[in-house]
Amino acid sequence: MPTITVQPHPDYCPDGKSFEVDAGVSVCDALLRNGVSIEHACEKSCACTTCHVHVRVGADSIEEADELEEDFLDKAWGLDPDSRLSCQAIVADENLEIEIPRYTINMVKENH
Repeated sequence: MPTITVQPHPDYCPDGKSFEVDAGVSVCDALLRNGVSIEHACEKSCACTTCHVHVRVGADSIEEADELEEDFLDKAWGLDPDSRLSCQAIVADENLEIEIPRYTINMVKENH
């Protein structure tokens, strides 16, 4: 069973967090199920960038982003080569290390 390690983030998990997840779930769903309340303004439909993360370790195990995800990532704050929309990144069989950017393009947090 793969493990997701979330680097410390002042709002979502100040001390960082590590947890096991089942393969086949999105990184976004895994974070939400384990108490990391990442924003997801479009309800995980690949229509915004609020669930943007950096996959620092294990990115090779996740299928490549499709064209729609790439188009939205171009609008994300703090884009880098490790960037993914967590609603589209599906956990495979390798451990992942995730960094949540400090900012999103949202002016207001959605409070899901």
